[in-house]
Amino acid sequence: MRQLHPYDQFKSPSIPCPSLAPLQSLAPRPLSNRQRDVLQLAVRHYVDTMEPVGSQTLVRRFGLPASPATVRSAMGALEQKGLLTQPHASAGRIPSQQGYRLYVDQLLPAPGAAALQLDRELTGLSLQWAALDDLLLHLSRRLADLTGLLSLITRPERSQTHLHALRLVPSGERLLIFLVAGSAAATSLNLRLPAQASDELPALERWAGNQLQLGQGGQIDWNALPPQLNRSGRLVRQALQSHQDAGLAAGGGAVATGLAGLLGQPEFSQTATLRPLVELVEDAPQQVLQQGGIWIGAEHPHAALRDCSVVQADYRTGDGGRGQVALIGPMRMAYATAHAAVRSVAGVLERLLA
Repeated sequence: MRQLHPYDQFKSPSIPCPSLAPLQSLAPRPLSNRQRDVLQLAVRHYVDTMEPVGSQTLVRRFGLPASPATVRSAMGALEQKGLLTQPHASAGRIPSQQGYRLYVDQLLPAPGAAALQLDRELTGLSLQWAALDDLLLHLSRRLADLTGLLSLITRPERSQTHLHALRLVPSGERLLIFLVAGSAAATSLNLRLPAQASDELPALERWAGNQLQLGQGGQIDWNALPPQLNRSGRLVRQALQSHQDAGLAAGGGAVATGLAGLLGQPEFSQTATLRPLVELVEDAPQQVLQQGGIWIGAEHPHAALRDCSVVQADYRTGDGGRGQVALIGPMRMAYATAHAAVRSVAGVLERLLA
């Protein structure tokens, strides 16, 4: 689904829209430097305080070299463009979903000290865990502790491998099956060999080899197995299916931590607002993760995330697996820190799992 550019959702009210107006007159006007500064600081203030901000507060807190009246005018223009909104008539302004989007796309500052410290810490990390889940759990906790957001790391999933060659080697009462999926990917299976099945193995190996050369994407059409090879063919077919099922079971799923941090966020102070998100993460974590780095509010196709933001990065393993690192929280989040943190964790996973 194509994501709308933030400016696609509104037209500047200062531009008339008659049916015969030139197309260029409908194009949104770019922000002035003053408007960009005001939007960036308004987002920063709201992320820090969760309080609507007025012009005097921006000038006083950030030392803007402008009068409150000038800043008020810039905030009014940003509101007309749909980038700021006023929750109450007498209140200050807060960023809208479109405002966050423009901020992320154009105004994201450099990551802060905490994100840089995490990057330095992970640079010296070595693979010292007995299981992959131990590593993912450690990194997920570090992400959650740093950001106060819900951290989600999916286990690497491997795309279906294409079998290049198959070798059948009888050894007494056992059958060794060597599977070659590429120059650096080979697997062996050790099975009990039924009586009278060994005589079929040379012909079965030739038939399977011919199947793999037919260009079927590394697949064997077992429905075409000759009847005289049924005894050994059933054995090898079941072994390959069990091997494939075990490989799929080893991948998938996710490690999630940081629920306590979300409970501390005012946006999730009521259980009813948090329950759909938690259920989604537990039952279908892959639905949380979409293509693209940052999803804000209703940009995400799942209704449970319409009031949230998801910041994510991909990682790849040396054997072709692919996983994702993500932080989930309210739209009011420190995007620069979250973005830098997920990229750091994705980078260390690629390094350790290469």
